Amino acid sequence: MPHLKTIILLAILSCTAGCGAPGKERPAPASGVSVRQLPAQESWDILVAISDSGRQEALIKAGHAAEYHLGAKKELVIDGGVAVTLYDRNGGPPTFMTAGRGILHDNQDIEAFDKVLIRSGDGTTVNTEHIVRTSSDQMLRSEKFVTVTKPSQTIRGYGFESDESMKRYKIFKASGEAVSK
Repeated sequence: MPHLKTIILLAILSCTAGCGAPGKERPAPASGVSVRQLPAQESWDILVAISDSGRQEALIKAGHAAEYHLGAKKELVIDGGVAVTLYDRNGGPPTFMTAGRGILHDNQDIEAFDKVLIRSGDGTTVNTEHIVRTSSDQMLRSEKFVTVTKPSQTIRGYGFESDESMKRYKIFKASGEAVSK
């Protein structure tokens, strides 16, 4: 009989051991992740169209997107392979950009990172690690090392600025090679 009382007492203690005082606040488990670091929403296999006054300016495809709210601003962080088509406002051939990851800002500026490759309609290519396409003037800019390749020339340097069709571009600290005929 004394063993039965001990077993019942242990069972009651086991059941109530996890209960705390109802008025006490329990601390949240420490995860090391701030709510600010968590995305507001996520999507997979995305397609985002950017337009202005009914005219399509860009089309973005990516394997994954996460939207972050930074105060009044929003950022769409895209990764998993990024492909961007930039449409010429005069109806010319589009410019294509691929990158490992990117950011679409709420003002429709596009940043691309990691093995960025841009190919214009005339076959000009640009390789760099980071580039920004500004929506306000539809220009491409980079402060990183770039390589611009055309059929007859290759130009390398630091700092790059171009229109989206890459017909008019500048390299600020350039070196290069050209084929002379």
